[in-house]
Amino acid sequence: MGKSQALIKIKPKKYKDGEVVKVSFMVMHPMETGLRKDKKTKQVIPALYINDVKFEYNGKVITTMKVWETLSVNPVFTTYMKINGSGELKVTYTDSSGEVNEKSTKIKPKG
Repeated sequence: MGKSQALIKIKPKKYKDGEVVKVSFMVMHPMETGLRKDKKTKQVIPALYINDVKFEYNGKVITTMKVWETLSVNPVFTTYMKINGSGELKVTYTDSSGEVNEKSTKIKPKG
C-alpha cells in the first residue's frame, strides 16, 4: 500500500438504515497523462494515473470503475449506495504503475 491521501464523504452525514446515500471518494493523485513535459528538464513526464476504483460495503462489491488518464488531478469518484446496517465501506484504487491503495470508513446508521 502506498502513501496517497484519500477521503471518503457520505451525504447526508446522518443517515438511517435503508436510506440511499451519496458516497464521494477523493484521492490526492497527480493523474499524469504522459503528454506533459517537465518545464525545467524538458523531458516528458511518464504517465501515472488511476485506472481502477472499487467500492465495497461489508466485503460486497457495490461498484467498480474503469478510469483513463483524462481525469483531473486529485479526482473525485461518486456513487450512491443503500445503507444495510452497520459495517465498513472500503474503496480500493489501482494506478497505472500497479500500486494499490485503499481507504475505509465505518458505516453507522442512526435509527
